[in-house]
Amino acid sequence: MATDRLLVVRNDKLGDFMLAWPAFALIKRHWPKVHITALVPEYTAAIARLCPWIDELLIDDQSEGAWKLSQKIRTGRFDGVLTLFSTGRVAVAALLAGIPYRLAPATKIAQLCYNHRLTQRRSRSEKPEYLYNIDLAYQLLHDLNKVRLDNVLSVGNDELLPAEITRPLLKFDDDPGVLKKQFVAMHHLPEQSKLIFIHPGSGGSANNLSIEQFSELASQIAQRSHENISFVIIAGPGESEIARRLEEKISSSYPSRLFQSDSGIEGFARTLQIAELFISGSTGTLHIAGAMNCNTAGFYPRHRSATPLRWQTLNSPERRLAFTPPDGAIEDNLSTVDIDAAASLIVERFL
Repeated sequence: MATDRLLVVRNDKLGDFMLAWPAFALIKRHWPKVHITALVPEYTAAIARLCPWIDELLIDDQSEGAWKLSQKIRTGRFDGVLTLFSTGRVAVAALLAGIPYRLAPATKIAQLCYNHRLTQRRSRSEKPEYLYNIDLAYQLLHDLNKVRLDNVLSVGNDELLPAEITRPLLKFDDDPGVLKKQFVAMHHLPEQSKLIFIHPGSGGSANNLSIEQFSELASQIAQRSHENISFVIIAGPGESEIARRLEEKISSSYPSRLFQSDSGIEGFARTLQIAELFISGSTGTLHIAGAMNCNTAGFYPRHRSATPLRWQTLNSPERRLAFTPPDGAIEDNLSTVDIDAAASLIVERFL
């Protein structure tokens, strides 16, 4: 089957989309001539434009029904569609669009609209989300005679990414030294300090630490580290107030500044090049930092669908730490996270 135009669907949240990047990379690695169009919502379009393995975007207005979406898809004249996370609306649209090859997870009734399916039990959280996406990418490549399935997924114990994928997945050509010099001058921070970025918002994703916990974590890190440290508090859309409150608490003792990119997600990502460490809950911003192979410390709830393994970031193992409430704690309650132990491990690993 000579499929040359492929539609790849990952039209949910920012973090979910970032964890699809290895799948895009693998498809292009084994099938360099394929033209990949990604179906994404407007919310993730800016970061999708930075993905080197995506050739074109199709913006999904999620207020539209399946019929209208199918007409939009039909104009792309796609030979195949890979739906990384299936919903009934997208499944029906892909079928109505007349795409001959249609692959998706074997999920509920939506799978009936696909003529190729792969059984996955994502809710069991037995491996990272990006590996579920990679499994689908390999199945596509196998079905189209691009790879043999018995020769794939030869990954290490903790590495998990296949050898074809190199880090960072998201990178820029900027000089981080120049960027940092400009940033600290603009924000009146000590020039020689190491910059620790903290995102206290949730971005509509999993629960996050409280302002008091973040403030205590920052204090513990600064006290334990032998480095000069400044804190940069990140505010996403609608998060200015919580970020401002945290910055006020930290700034009474340590150099800190509030930062909200005036050039959207791309500007935010470029600024992360100067971060010594990025700290947040399990949010889309954490996954951008992971794709850039930044040092990250993520705080996760305990419930099964949101484990640190399932939502593991894309940075290399030595660059990531994950913290959860202790055994027996309420699943979504991060108030029981041991901040003292977390600070100690963060300083030991990164500072």
